[in-house]
Amino acid sequence: MSNSVKLAVVYYSSTGTGTAIAAEIAAAAGAAGAEVRVRKAAELAPRAAIDANPLWAAHHTATADVPPPSHDDISWADAIVFGSPTRFGNMAAQLKQFLDTLSPLWQKNELADKVYSAFTSTGTRHGGHESTLLAIYNSIYHFGGIIVPPGYTDPVKFVDGNPYGTSHHAVWGDALGSIDDDTRNAARHQAQRVIRVARTTRGLKQAG
Repeated sequence: MSNSVKLAVVYYSSTGTGTAIAAEIAAAAGAAGAEVRVRKAAELAPRAAIDANPLWAAHHTATADVPPPSHDDISWADAIVFGSPTRFGNMAAQLKQFLDTLSPLWQKNELADKVYSAFTSTGTRHGGHESTLLAIYNSIYHFGGIIVPPGYTDPVKFVDGNPYGTSHHAVWGDALGSIDDDTRNAARHQAQRVIRVARTTRGLKQAG
């Protein structure tokens, strides 16, 4: 049996920003010795809406092979990083729909004592970065989870400026899935911190 920390990155992205952040988090976690599963929440939007936006349609096709999250992924994981673009200051319906299916795990107390963190992106500079992350964390309180935000624990966070989680201002017209170095560095730091704390909590459980 592996002693590696198990991380599930469960996110939704329509035009690729979240996918790019998820990839950075997954890569950094893997480099830190974690086993990683990346899962993209199932699309709920009608095909007509997707096809009306070329970036959305292209990303939908490009990520067709990314599996959707399952209860097994959540049970398997020691740590989970959720990601969502902001939707009027809240998480996207696609991610919320998955969270709403987790009651059976919650009832068995299987969501408690895991490490959780989150990331987001918006199309405007002040379009709900913090409120979206806090909305995700509202669910974690009910899970009994251990929230591990990046805080200002590394100089990169003073550049990124968001202690709640990695966030990116997705500028209209940027290439599909384009993120800058500040966001990449913030995502890497967040992943490393999550894995470090999860490794500690996992050791305490095993010693328990």
